[in-house]
Amino acid sequence: MDKQEFVTTITSGKQDYAIYDIGRLEKKDLAQISRLPYSIRVLVENLLRKLDGDIVTKNDLVHIAGWQKQYAVPVEIPFYPARVLLQDFTGVPAIVDLAAMRDTMAQMGGDSEKINPLVPVDLIVDHSVQVDFHGTADCQQQNVTREYDRNTECYMLSK
Repeated sequence: MDKQEFVTTITSGKQDYAIYDIGRLEKKDLAQISRLPYSIRVLVENLLRKLDGDIVTKNDLVHIAGWQKQYAVPVEIPFYPARVLLQDFTGVPAIVDLAAMRDTMAQMGGDSEKINPLVPVDLIVDHSVQVDFHGTADCQQQNVTREYDRNTECYMLSK
């Protein structure tokens, strides 16, 4: 099975986009896509996009596209996200780990640029800001200054 036979082009505005059309699996009698829950359709599209005959095979694709509510034995799904979102609680330790691995690689004489996530990662930093100053014309600036003083190291690492 060649995944290119499932590629179609759509136009939005003046821009053309190539997409993997899982509806073509149904047209080829490989699966009943219209009966699948949306979440399973997302997995099927992911498998079709990553179909390589090695890690993701036609059998993987057809098996998941033929989704059942229950299976006799657990089913493994080779899932490859296009992007990962990390909240600061888990993301900052991941960045620290990457920095430590890069430092170790450099100390060992290796190329630290090889230590990177395999997929794009967005880090969402969301935290409360303390209010130390209030009721003055420059209180906002004073609070921002204090915030940077408290968290400079974290901001520098994240940047």
